[in-house]
Amino acid sequence: MRILVSLSFMLAACSASFAQPSAPKIVVDQFGYLPELEKRAVIRDPQQGYDSRESFRPGSRYAVIDTRTGKTVFEGAPRAWANGKVDSVSGDRVWWFDFSPVTKPGHYVVRDLERRVDSFKFEIGNKVYTPVLKAAFKTFYLQRAGFEKRAPHAPRGFSDRASHLGANQDTQATLYNRKGDKTTSRDLRGGWYDAGDYNKYTSWTANYIITLLHAYEENPRVWTDNFGIPESGNGVPDILDEVKWGLDWLSRMQNRDGSVLSVLGLDGGTPPSSAKGPSHYGPPNTSATLTSAGAFALAAKIYGQNASSRQQASIYGKRAKHAWDWAQQNPNVVFKNNDDAQGSEGLGAGQQEVDDKGRRQKRLLAASYLFALTGEGTYARAAEQNYNQLKPIDPYYANAFDADLTFTLTYLARQPRLASGFRNRIMRDFKGHVTQADNGFKAVQDKRDAYGAHIEIFTWGSNSFKARKGSIFTQSVINKIGGASDREYNNAASHYLHYLHGVNPLGKSYLSSMQSFGAENPVRKLYHGWFKGNKRPAPGFLVGGPNPTYERDECCNSSCGGQGDRLCRMPIMSPPAGQPDAKSYTDFNDGWPLNSWQVTENSNSYQTGYIRLLSKFAR
Repeated sequence: MRILVSLSFMLAACSASFAQPSAPKIVVDQFGYLPELEKRAVIRDPQQGYDSRESFRPGSRYAVIDTRTGKTVFEGAPRAWANGKVDSVSGDRVWWFDFSPVTKPGHYVVRDLERRVDSFKFEIGNKVYTPVLKAAFKTFYLQRAGFEKRAPHAPRGFSDRASHLGANQDTQATLYNRKGDKTTSRDLRGGWYDAGDYNKYTSWTANYIITLLHAYEENPRVWTDNFGIPESGNGVPDILDEVKWGLDWLSRMQNRDGSVLSVLGLDGGTPPSSAKGPSHYGPPNTSATLTSAGAFALAAKIYGQNASSRQQASIYGKRAKHAWDWAQQNPNVVFKNNDDAQGSEGLGAGQQEVDDKGRRQKRLLAASYLFALTGEGTYARAAEQNYNQLKPIDPYYANAFDADLTFTLTYLARQPRLASGFRNRIMRDFKGHVTQADNGFKAVQDKRDAYGAHIEIFTWGSNSFKARKGSIFTQSVINKIGGASDREYNNAASHYLHYLHGVNPLGKSYLSSMQSFGAENPVRKLYHGWFKGNKRPAPGFLVGGPNPTYERDECCNSSCGGQGDRLCRMPIMSPPAGQPDAKSYTDFNDGWPLNSWQVTENSNSYQTGYIRLLSKFAR
């Protein structure tokens, strides 16, 4: 989350008023559907929110039309959701039109035969999501720091020189509180820009590595060597090449004693290569070291499966154990970046530090992956002890916020050397999480969400929670928990993808600049230091999404000074403000004090959660 932004990242704000374009009345996944899974168009009659005057009463006859031949391939009647009740989350009255019987590959629209209204065009086919996955994955290449982006790998219009390699930048980074002291200089080049700013956070980078490695491990066949990055064609799956880029940076952040530096703050600029300010790092802390231990351990296990990378895997394994040992000896070393009380104001933007519970969670994560790597009882005992203290998988609440830790634990339970009692407890808790929790599969069965993708609350990063909630159901298939068929769980998960791809109250694909991939209403602006003003963003970035907690900077309540005061005097932008939860979104990229990053910023966390879900449906 962006809780503060440095002066170098303040975007030139344009206007506090923004006309949200009308959403289509028949919303579909703008990329398409797999033949074998459920397919559903949602018809929307706005009752509340910015579009409440755009009433739409559907006709009684709907059809799926083959756009190549113009022929009707399926016809049926829409069914009112919740007996015609207005959905409080979206402010819409909706109908569902199920066209699952259509399985023939092709391009189609859904048509209201009486009102003569069409949906956006979509495709049905086995590989409808493969190009989308490649675009979403390629954002990590575009987020690489210290790496030139150029044709043919960079999309047209998004070439840039390698960034942050100048004097006193990443190759000569100094400690945040000894900025002029060359004796603290470190080569910390590489890694990924974390989000729409260019800072790099160790714990979060380690989490991205873990999630990408799981995306590979859970469906390796889709991860080929032709995703269009510079390493393509080298005989290694491109996802493992990209993950290695992150691991190389994580390795540079590790000290000789095993500890891992917490954060690296970078200067901003448009494009990134124009940034000339110095880079500064934060000291090591326990949380970053533990998360890195987990990432190194999982990397050692995954890369160790290939003879050509076993030597590198051995190095990752040693780094993991070294980090674990330091964290065991230093269990409560804390460092808060961008914190006045710490004297670290301006170092990074998001707060990477966690509380005592967060450190226990990270200890559980690290122990889980080190056990999976080594089979040593020390790590299994540490994992079980922390599991007992934390009770991290609630059998009565399907928690999308902590879903990644839940998935780590089910991975641990799949390890053959884990004691059966501990394994059974994890899987029993996870099965309850899915099948007993009121907000788990029951919410799917009850058709609780008007758009088919239930989450408990909309807040900052809601799209990330949508993706992770969908993955709870794909993990139900992977872990064979029962309670429903694989097809039912995959159907449930697929509707979270459909939501992100356009089956939502805005009829918007929440991926940026995806027109050439089939999205007729993609994100056209997002908050990113590279894509300021009216510059269109590169393809494939997932934005944070609807956020009813959006507000302008708190300085608007008193004085922001200068240009800030002028912007604060304008009416607050609505949407996103003052709307039903799921309509609390608009495409804008204004910086301080309008703070669009609360709604439209990308994040590698959003991206990895989405990629992990999407990769289960790509072929």
